[in-house]
Amino acid sequence: HAAMLMNAALYGDQNYTNQTTCPDPEAWDWLSTYQPAYILFIAVLGIVLNVFVLLVFCLHKKPCTVAEIYLSNLAVADLVLVSCLPFWAVNIYNDFNWPFGLFLCKVVNLGVKMNAYCSIYSLVLVSIDRYVALVHTMSHGRMRRPKYAKLGCLLVWGFGLLLGAPVLIFRTVEYIPDYDVYACYLKYPNLKVELFWDVMLIMLSFVIPISIISYCTIKIIQALKNQAMERFNAEKTEKKATTLVLAVLLAFLVCWVPFHIVTMLDVLARGLNLEGCSLIDFLELSNQFFSYLAFFNSVLNPILYVLVGKNFRKKVQEVLKQFLVMKTAMSESTRSSTLKTSSQIYEGLTGNINESQLFM
Repeated sequence: HAAMLMNAALYGDQNYTNQTTCPDPEAWDWLSTYQPAYILFIAVLGIVLNVFVLLVFCLHKKPCTVAEIYLSNLAVADLVLVSCLPFWAVNIYNDFNWPFGLFLCKVVNLGVKMNAYCSIYSLVLVSIDRYVALVHTMSHGRMRRPKYAKLGCLLVWGFGLLLGAPVLIFRTVEYIPDYDVYACYLKYPNLKVELFWDVMLIMLSFVIPISIISYCTIKIIQALKNQAMERFNAEKTEKKATTLVLAVLLAFLVCWVPFHIVTMLDVLARGLNLEGCSLIDFLELSNQFFSYLAFFNSVLNPILYVLVGKNFRKKVQEVLKQFLVMKTAMSESTRSSTLKTSSQIYEGLTGNINESQLFM
């Protein structure tokens, strides 16, 4: 029953309690055995790498560019996701008995959902920024200001919270007699409400943003091809930033598009009331596999910053130099203070000896 409970927990399947024969329980024994370790691996690695990225952006002496503001916002979204994953690892290891209460049931799953929404809309913003930087350089340069980028990031988080409303409203912790567990899952009042929210979220969190990203990406690639090789340093910097952005976009598409496609197929199957163990097995197995492929994107992004981002590697080197200079300065200050203190103690002792000799 692990697959059905996971599917209900993640996607709000209303009919899982009636599916007693499929999928085959023996085919899903690996779920509670291997997935917790995999989830914890992603969580630990993701937390370390995304905190590292944010520290580099925050500690660097120069202010972040517009593209870096969007990428740091993406790192925050990834950090939120990987920080929520350990709760799910415990939940799976505990045979889907949710031990953390209703509040964390809502908050943890809201964090997971908001990662998907905020990530894709952060990429929408960064795609538009690259589009403006390379395609409309002169006419829209004023739009590319850090204050507008920060405002855009705030709007993304607000919109992500709005799209996460079903999680706050319909997430619940209830006892499931068929499986003898207290499960944290989406419980919609009926199938019509469930399908309405699912279709709306698919449109707002996938179809519309992917269309914008695809259009901007095509225009960006065309602009890069049409540009001559002899350019100013500023435009070379823009190209370096664009290369990193395109790599991040590609990684996002590879990790998240399969998940959204399977989600759409799942909604279509429920809407048309399609049945059959083969179909259920396929959808639930695909949901499992592509969900954790999508989560791996939160680990992959920081790795791409280092491997592809030349400007980011330069920032890392400069931050390390700042740290070494500060450490050297502190070491010299401590050494100077120690020598001064030792000198004062020596002079005090010498003075005491001379005074005692006068009275002997």
